[in-house]
Amino acid sequence: MNASKVLTKKQLWLLIVLLAVLAAGFAVDYLNTAIVLLSILTVFYLVNIVFSFHLTWRSIFYSKEIKIDSSRFDEIHSSYWPRYTILCPLYKEANILPDFVESIERLDYPKDRLECLLLLESDDRSTIQAAKELNLPPHFKIVEIPDSQPKTKPKACNIGLALAKGDFVVIYDAEDQAEPDQLKKAVVAFYKSESNVACIQAKLNFYNPGQNILTKLFTSEYTLWFDLILPGLQSIDAPIPLGGTSNHFRKAALAKLGGWDPYNVTEDCDLGVRLKLAGYKTEILDSITYEEANSNLKNWLRQRSRWVKGYFQTFLVHTRKPIRLIREMGPKNSLIFVLVSGFLPFANLVNPLFWATTIAYFVFRPQIGGFIEMFFPPVLLYLSVICLILGNFLFIYNYLVAAAKKGFDRYTKYGLLMPLCWLLISMAGWYALFQLILKPHYWEKTKHGLMKKEHIHV
Repeated sequence: MNASKVLTKKQLWLLIVLLAVLAAGFAVDYLNTAIVLLSILTVFYLVNIVFSFHLTWRSIFYSKEIKIDSSRFDEIHSSYWPRYTILCPLYKEANILPDFVESIERLDYPKDRLECLLLLESDDRSTIQAAKELNLPPHFKIVEIPDSQPKTKPKACNIGLALAKGDFVVIYDAEDQAEPDQLKKAVVAFYKSESNVACIQAKLNFYNPGQNILTKLFTSEYTLWFDLILPGLQSIDAPIPLGGTSNHFRKAALAKLGGWDPYNVTEDCDLGVRLKLAGYKTEILDSITYEEANSNLKNWLRQRSRWVKGYFQTFLVHTRKPIRLIREMGPKNSLIFVLVSGFLPFANLVNPLFWATTIAYFVFRPQIGGFIEMFFPPVLLYLSVICLILGNFLFIYNYLVAAAKKGFDRYTKYGLLMPLCWLLISMAGWYALFQLILKPHYWEKTKHGLMKKEHIHV
């Protein structure tokens, strides 16, 4: 039950059988076969539209995210706070390492209760040398990760988890700037929560949203995800795909699960599912960690393709035993898992086909309109129009609501441009599928430190 193999033998044979049936259907009756396929996809789109609207509704009116008043933290003696380990997986980050250390030092947590493990790959001599030259405070420790495959962030984190001495563990990435009181808020949140709450996920957003159009779109997307979607999932007790950073754990629970899947390139999504399967809960904390929004298109596509590839991996791993999935997670949460971890990345692949068909129908209707209409009998046509008009309106509206709720008034309007982002995500989706087949465990490195100082706005 890990991503070391893309497909098991059973999954491979199932895929072959499905493709064979599909090919036979098109050979015998291509029209009705296509109509059946389009009908199945349309139903999934409709379910996803209703589900997304439901999450937005729940997030606004029934949010259960944890809010902690930090006004009296200064009155608490330092010995009260438990030991906390920060895992910092870094690779080729020598240029921003000083800024990262400074960001960690700004955390308002007793330094004698803090442990910060810099997880550095042994072949990354430049970052290791930069770390040694920084005269790090005593609560920092350099951990060299052996040069072995898979060379991934979760593998490094597993080594860090084995060495961690804290009662609680959190991951921070190279460019992260967490709110200074986040660790204390997380501790109080754990103490106020039920014992089966194993993870507290803080929210993520960006400190350079205004750098260019890509960072503005990325900010709209992150704001929707962390301020509406994840709180909505929490409100219905659904499995929560974690963010890659600022997820705080009870170390004992995380160790019991075996840490992260070292072969999954979106290990946070997979871990969120495994937490749910093991009977643990994840809750959302109203505290922000600011990251660097990707401002370079090529860099953005590499990062997004890795995320999508990891979602494919997570879906394939946890559907290997579908009966177990339904038994341990329940029918409702199993369907949510299929929608979030399966249908959403798959939709990235088929969306361009629907967009191209719609455009072709209106532009070349005299020539090919009748042929396209053959594939859409009345009921299917009406449902497809609902997806096209109402569905896209609601999705864009969700971005506007998320930005308004966050107070990002000057970025709200960029939610109207999200179809451009959807096109880019589809490009990344196809690249992710290509890599899933040829390089499933390859970690696309995201370059940090691309923003200019004048674009930083926290």
